[in-house]
Amino acid sequence: MTLGLADRQGDLLDDVNRFCDETLAENSIYAVLHRERDRLFCDELFADLFSDRGRRWVPPSVVATVMVLQRLEGLSDREAAERYTFDARWRYAAGVGGYDTAGWGRFVHTVLVDMRARLAASDDPRRIFRVTVEAASAAGLVGARRVLDSTPLYDAVATMDTITLIRSAIRSLLRVADDGLEAELRAVIASGDDYASNAKPQIAWDDAEARIELIDSRAGDAFACLALLDGAELAPEVADAAELVARVVGQDLEETDDGTFRIARRVARDRVISTVDPDARHGHKTQARGFDGYKGHVAVDPDSEIITDTVVSPANAGDAGVAEDLIDDLVRDAASDEAAPEDTNGPTVYGDAAYGAGGFLDHLATNDIDSRCKTQPPAPRPGGLFTKDRFTIDLDDDTVTCPNDVTVTIRRDRDGDGTAYFSDVCSTCPLRAQCTNAAGGRTISVGRYEQRLVDARAQQTDPDWLADYRATRPKVERKLGHMMRRRHGGRRARVRGKRKVDADFNLLAAAHNLARLTVLGLRSTTTGWMAITP
Repeated sequence: MTLGLADRQGDLLDDVNRFCDETLAENSIYAVLHRERDRLFCDELFADLFSDRGRRWVPPSVVATVMVLQRLEGLSDREAAERYTFDARWRYAAGVGGYDTAGWGRFVHTVLVDMRARLAASDDPRRIFRVTVEAASAAGLVGARRVLDSTPLYDAVATMDTITLIRSAIRSLLRVADDGLEAELRAVIASGDDYASNAKPQIAWDDAEARIELIDSRAGDAFACLALLDGAELAPEVADAAELVARVVGQDLEETDDGTFRIARRVARDRVISTVDPDARHGHKTQARGFDGYKGHVAVDPDSEIITDTVVSPANAGDAGVAEDLIDDLVRDAASDEAAPEDTNGPTVYGDAAYGAGGFLDHLATNDIDSRCKTQPPAPRPGGLFTKDRFTIDLDDDTVTCPNDVTVTIRRDRDGDGTAYFSDVCSTCPLRAQCTNAAGGRTISVGRYEQRLVDARAQQTDPDWLADYRATRPKVERKLGHMMRRRHGGRRARVRGKRKVDADFNLLAAAHNLARLTVLGLRSTTTGWMAITP
């Protein structure tokens, strides 16, 4: 396929263009895309996605415009293709005009699928999002402050139980194996299951013995297949399928004393919940509210509400674990002394208690970035026992002093984390009943980032710090609310796999950046971009 080129001349006599010029607000998303489309998404921006030979493709500037509007309105590919065909506003935004012009009258929905695949395989898969951030930065709308937060993204697959997981994993292994290997694998399967269907075997599910036998037999099939493949040189797709089989039988099963396998009475920490989407995980928004799928993480400029970066992680990942990726632009600017002139206080990062981890606080301090990330006080102990803040931690001498004025030395490991053991002195301590119930006495953990946590807790008692935090951090909640208002493609993922979900979430952020830029009055000039804020 060769690069298609949109008509840049336009038709002043076109009915659609004339009608939309007269009726659409100047700052509507359709009017802005019509006016600035060629500057934002010029066809040449996508030239590397196409070859020099073949049939001419739909102009990428048209497809990019449709993709942005699709994500804003939460439409499927078929619905977006229909909207482009029949909605005058979409045709106006895409610059193709009415139906009696030389513009593209319509295209099939698979064009959108193909465009996403071409972007994913390119060296710059986030170019649509990047363009929106660059335009905002050039217009002076992106400063040196960032607010971080995350939101659940529900997966697009059904969560599987243990039997379904094992059978589905074995079926996948048989499917990718060549004829010879498949015959060998089937020869070691002893349960009698042909694994031809994804339906559960027909047994008396009320019979506990039948359920135990079913689990043990399918586990036996899985281990027999893995034993056959052990040490063999496998094709990449077969190796991946075998790894998935090993993963699902290892996470949910345990061996009993008589050698049979049963479902373990626990949930594995990083449990695979579907063989259709092996990247999805169990997650928790709160202790009582769980979800399955992924987390979408964003960094937002609190002044302009422009999204500056996005990351998607499995649902069980901690927010602080991906926070460094969200602020890498601030780190680069801090290293090159390119802070925005309006941010006289320097780069600052805001976040709730999920970002108040010692490692992330250390990363901010190391790169001279101010932290407005809330840090939780030491957790209360059951029964009202003394909390950690009742102990005096002296990091200069590496000691801990208890409420009874007993001082012990912190024992450090090779990573810098340490523990203070009070052990025997607790047996005769008059405050023992208020401090610990442990037979071995009280212990206090002192992490390698303890000083960062202490400093953060002291800092957030400042009224000015609290006022700034309360006035700024909630802005990211509103932005996430805007992004998630469409269930299809918003809260509920439209695709499977972390890579595809990440690309889709990033495109959603790009669409909302454009919507925000229209409100801020984005306009191109001969020298760049400017914002005419109402």
